[in-house]
Amino acid sequence: MLNNNDENRPLQKTQLTKRKMVLREIFSWIRMIIFSFAIAFFLSFFVIANATIGSGSMENTIMTGDRVMCNRLAYTFSDPERFDIILFEYPYGEEPINYVKRIIGLPGETVEIIDGRVYINGAIKPLNEKFVREVPLGNFGPFEIPEGQYFVLGDNRNSSFDSKSWSIPYISRDTFIGKALFVYYPKVSMLDNAE
Repeated sequence: MLNNNDENRPLQKTQLTKRKMVLREIFSWIRMIIFSFAIAFFLSFFVIANATIGSGSMENTIMTGDRVMCNRLAYTFSDPERFDIILFEYPYGEEPINYVKRIIGLPGETVEIIDGRVYINGAIKPLNEKFVREVPLGNFGPFEIPEGQYFVLGDNRNSSFDSKSWSIPYISRDTFIGKALFVYYPKVSMLDNAE
């Protein structure tokens, strides 16, 4: 003869098994969420950087309000090159501010701007800068770039606060946050880091 306790045991086991399954599922979701946050944190602090463009200094390459994705690891195993578009922290203001500009002069070079055209190391021909928005104006320099420093300009040359305008016209490589790769908002477009 079975007593009531014996009859309820299979039901109790089933309820315990269901509870365990629900708890396992909950813990599985919690683990996945924590793992996802850890990956996002790692990527955003060590691999990628985002920038929202607040001025027209890089137009028409990058427009005001565009959001740009940058690679923080781009210069881990290679040196920055002329015409790379970079995100960097401008260190000479009252508060540090991030800028996006194009590398024009490399360490050890002399840059001179004559009638808006850029000449490197006294060359007879100016740089071929198809990305410049309009005919640039003005004479600046010569600028003798120290080792470990870079000379940067905006593509909207006449409306850009950049190396030609700064009291200290050079930025060091340790201010670089990353190399700009593409615009991802409001439209997706790759950035041309070449001549």
